[in-house]
Amino acid sequence: DFMSHAMCMTAAASDARMAGCTLPAMSNSGSGNQGITVTMPIIAYSQLYKISEEQLARALVLGHLIAIHIKGYLGKLSALCGCVVASTGAACGLVYLRGGSYEQVCYSIKNMIGNITGMVCDGAKVSCAAKIASSIDASMMAHYLAIRGKVYADSGIIQDSVDRTISSVGHIGRVGMKETDKDIIREML
Repeated sequence: DFMSHAMCMTAAASDARMAGCTLPAMSNSGSGNQGITVTMPIIAYSQLYKISEEQLARALVLGHLIAIHIKGYLGKLSALCGCVVASTGAACGLVYLRGGSYEQVCYSIKNMIGNITGMVCDGAKVSCAAKIASSIDASMMAHYLAIRGKVYADSGIIQDSVDRTISSVGHIGRVGMKETDKDIIREML
């Protein structure tokens, strides 16, 4: 099915990259894994459902721009795993490909932030593929819910507007996880 196909393609691309594969990967916010995470689910959908090149390009641009926008709130480095942000972009691109509205794209962002915002980054490594597969699973659920008009509204860190919700996750990743970042580095050393 589409979900399995998207998860497998995305995790396999990350796994190959982390294992040293020399094939090029689209980067997002300076990260090849984040670029893979935004790009591959959207490509998987386009392959299975015969999407036009123009629609594919628009979905990819939307997904990448949303991921870049959210990443801008986090700063250059954060203990928050980048696949959280990248898979949010992927979910938005999928909403677009399924004919979703601006409001449904916003729902998708809120659904993602409400679901997997605590995933930490403990360095680039082969097991990133597993985190990416988990984040793609979350993006499938988030975009399906968004298309059906369902959103985690005013719950936890989810705010009334999508901009305030993005700001919240940025604050958590940039400020709230400073000590987490130091602890992760201590554990790794």
